[in-house]
Amino acid sequence: MNESLEYRPLTKVAIAAMGCYLFEAFNPPAVTADSDATLVMTDLSQVPSATINAEATLEDANHSMLVRGVRLLIVVGENKQIAGVVTSTDILGEKPVLVAQRRQSRRGELRVADVMVPVDKVEAMAMDDVRKASVGDIVATLRSDGRAHAIVVGQGQDGKQYLLGIFSASQIARQLGVQIHTHEVARTFAEIEAVIAGV
Repeated sequence: MNESLEYRPLTKVAIAAMGCYLFEAFNPPAVTADSDATLVMTDLSQVPSATINAEATLEDANHSMLVRGVRLLIVVGENKQIAGVVTSTDILGEKPVLVAQRRQSRRGELRVADVMVPVDKVEAMAMDDVRKASVGDIVATLRSDGRAHAIVVGQGQDGKQYLLGIFSASQIARQLGVQIHTHEVARTFAEIEAVIAGV
């Protein structure tokens, strides 16, 4: 603390007699299959991206996911350029074991770069298409790709492509009111489709 500055404690206020309430802004709205797709997208202009460096250890990546409550991290390099994506499945599944066996090394020696999906292999949705889509369209896209996540990109005013949003099957399920009891993608989609079919 800088001793040359004078700090003072703030005055306390009482909680209102009529109560103190939470803002609803942090609670994603309930949706149906016909709702606008943007309602289930994590808007990265409003929520900071969960990122990690390619040289981080798998243990660091797993810890970062647990702390942030996410299952996907954006792997960034210099100048915030995206190098790839890494999911909890990439870190905790069989991929690290196979890579370690192939390299004749230990799993603990692996880095995020060893198991991530490199950016040139990442498929993205265009923001222009997402704005015209429904939640059901996004579910169908994730299902056909066999993925639990999808990223959304668009062009900035400077002509560069930017990551604008992320779709997560588990987030969509929560907003549809589906109880998720497992991390398995197939089970999640089965539960989502059951809710959609009942609408």
